[in-house]
Amino acid sequence: MDKQQIWDQVRSQAVATPAIYGAVDFDAVPERFAGAPGDPNELRSASEAERAQLLGDDGLMTLIRAYTFMGDRLADPYVALMPEYGFKRLIGMVDEACRHGIDSVADAPPELRNFIAAMETVPAWLDMAMVEEGARIERAAMAIMSPIAIRAAFIATFMNRYAALPMALTGTLSNATAARRVKETATFFATSVLPGALARDGEGFRAAAMVRLMHSMVRFNVMRKGRWDASVYGIPIPQVDQMPAGLIAVTMMAADVLRQGRSEFTAQERARVELSRYRCYLLGLPEALLATTPKEIVTLMAASLATLRSGFDDETCGNLLRATLGAYLPPDNSLPSRVFDRVEKGFSKVFFVKNYAGGDAAKAASMGVVPNTLDKVCYGIAAAVAGSRLLAYRLGMNIPVLAAALDRRLVAIIGKQLASWGHAHFTTDAAAYRPSAP
Repeated sequence: MDKQQIWDQVRSQAVATPAIYGAVDFDAVPERFAGAPGDPNELRSASEAERAQLLGDDGLMTLIRAYTFMGDRLADPYVALMPEYGFKRLIGMVDEACRHGIDSVADAPPELRNFIAAMETVPAWLDMAMVEEGARIERAAMAIMSPIAIRAAFIATFMNRYAALPMALTGTLSNATAARRVKETATFFATSVLPGALARDGEGFRAAAMVRLMHSMVRFNVMRKGRWDASVYGIPIPQVDQMPAGLIAVTMMAADVLRQGRSEFTAQERARVELSRYRCYLLGLPEALLATTPKEIVTLMAASLATLRSGFDDETCGNLLRATLGAYLPPDNSLPSRVFDRVEKGFSKVFFVKNYAGGDAAKAASMGVVPNTLDKVCYGIAAAVAGSRLLAYRLGMNIPVLAAALDRRLVAIIGKQLASWGHAHFTTDAAAYRPSAP
């Protein structure tokens, strides 16, 4: 797709969904887009010379800037029917279409038919056997690491005020709402690695549709009521902001591959990439952002970070951070649950300092995160126990006589986790939204 075609798609959103995009000036460069040398940005791992090389790639910059303005060209028009149908009916029709097919939905609107048909369209590059293999490989990490790491991973999504504002506006500033969002995020990714989950009749397919619906509802609600300044923030939840959530793990793997002096993935690494690519495809990310080689993957992520203006403010990012760290995630108040909560929170605080504050305790403290001695002990215990369990499972999965039994065990562990997190609604209530700062 050339430059003109990309921008034609971007601008077509104003025609397809005027309720969201009708007032957006797609020719303007929003404040969030850090496109000049010296602009403060989120690319921490590169020199100014390396960043300048990215900024000098006209094709790459066109792609990143365009997708900074791209929402969901299929889910957004459907959600714009909310005044006519109501959000509960819109959700119900998507759920019915995913579970029983579009023809089971009485008087299904064309926007729903287009949305579901696009998700059902199998991309030419898809190798479902490879996707299933990627899911099998990822199950051990999901089963062992996600219970202690999901809160810490979720925090990464709101360390920048330009990307985090949609979450702040939707009322995720309370501990209870933050807990629900953490569990919904965990539920989607855990579900996606179960056997057959991403097939047309799988729960992962349905969950992806619901996540897209939720994102579009956020766009619709914040854009139509004047809660959003596109000249500053671009559009809510653009495609470039969805890249880290779906691709950060394979980006880290790709960077490691390059550090080893390799230019290609192994078969197992390739399977993990294909799982992530198809999961992101179902979430609506365009193929142009779903790279295949280690260098392409790292370059795209670096470009997205290099053009995202730095900005941590206490009202948005700090409040989200504190609400998430304070949220109680276990399903009950039993003694084992309370102990786990304490250990997991300690792990998350230390993880935050190491990974999001660059090991700078003073910087972390300025953001409201000050791990104490018990937090550090909890981190050490959690990391040691989870790390040893993960290693044992990975070694066992390479032994043919054990692999099948261990995989069944991992599926059962993930199933138990999903049950403890409860039913994910993947919805957003406009009544709970707060106004954006002037």
